[in-house]
Amino acid sequence: MPRKVFEEELARLNVELAEMGRRVDASMQGTIQCLKSMDIKLARTIFPRDREINTMEKNIEQSCMNLLALQQPLAHDLRRITAALKVITDMERIADQCADICEILSTVAGMAALHPTARLMQMFEKARGMFSRALDAYLKEDIEQARRVCREDDEVDALFSSTVLELCGQISRSESTVPENVDFMFIAKYIERMGDHATNIAEWAIFIRTGAHPDLNTAQDGENGQGSTKAVPEQAGRQ
Repeated sequence: MPRKVFEEELARLNVELAEMGRRVDASMQGTIQCLKSMDIKLARTIFPRDREINTMEKNIEQSCMNLLALQQPLAHDLRRITAALKVITDMERIADQCADICEILSTVAGMAALHPTARLMQMFEKARGMFSRALDAYLKEDIEQARRVCREDDEVDALFSSTVLELCGQISRSESTVPENVDFMFIAKYIERMGDHATNIAEWAIFIRTGAHPDLNTAQDGENGQGSTKAVPEQAGRQ
């Protein structure tokens, strides 16, 4: 494959990733709306979106395999393809978690009569913002923005902890709502995981530029937002 054609295929890969990200963000937005309104009918429309996103993941995965097979990539190219394979997995997981939340809303009796706490909704909005900024950092290979996104995960974790405590308080005050509040705890955990997946995407943005994959989910230098880094061997020519 001529180098020019290869570069065009790499650019197309980013376009496909951006479109998959747009679909995932739409699922997050729709799920947020379902929670705000406790709209069961709307929740049931999220499931088909998840299947579409699964198909996009498989198509992008195949594109990456084709790029690896058709030309020996340079170091930076190889990092881009490797990172793409990881990022689509994180995006697919976020879509799965949106579908899981919507399944709870649409199948658990009694959920429609309750409403999520303000903290839970704040956490979801925060996680969605993290995802949007992480994907933007990935597509632009913006290390500084990627690091900022990773630092935001501490806020999502703090909101998760306070949400669980709040739900436990509601359970202690009203035993009749125990099943529904336990389900809200599951929902909170799904949202907390979305923040982790957004952090993963930001870490892969850093990997593309540096060749080292940092672990910023458990930052060890709180002030600098620097976690441990793990160099990934480059098995292709240097650029």
